[in-house]
Amino acid sequence: MKTSNFEDQLVQLRPMLYHFTRKFTNDKEESWDLVHDTILKALSHKSKFRDDINLKGWLYTIMRNTFINKYRKEVRMKISKGDKVELQYLNVEDTHTHSKPDNSAQLKEVWAKVNSIKEELSKPFKMYTSGYKYHEIAEHLELPLGTVKNRIFQARHEIQKQLTGYC
Repeated sequence: MKTSNFEDQLVQLRPMLYHFTRKFTNDKEESWDLVHDTILKALSHKSKFRDDINLKGWLYTIMRNTFINKYRKEVRMKISKGDKVELQYLNVEDTHTHSKPDNSAQLKEVWAKVNSIKEELSKPFKMYTSGYKYHEIAEHLELPLGTVKNRIFQARHEIQKQLTGYC
């Protein structure tokens, strides 16, 4: 394809490219930046374009890949720099249940309630709260998966009834 014909087609497809950017972002500035980046990449890689390729599809692919790469780069930057919101929690008091003596006593009382329910309900519940998956509990107790899920649900329900008005 001749250079002038290629560039003319790029200019003609520019409004369609802008419309296509709306799938990725609703910000007008970001949309135009994406269109310009796409056109710039198309012009710099014009030698890779062949006449038997659909130009519009080729440009859409460039645009999509440009957007995805930019998004991934932003995510990596956010992770490496850290989020300001997360940094403000570094000096916040740990309110986890095990961190204070009075909360530790409350935890013991809650576990006493857990231990007071029927064994057939408490065993799957304790295993689940220890990190076992439903299917692992079912295999270990040799019960159907649905029965395990039901017993864990019933255990929660019983414990909640006993803790009503507690907090």
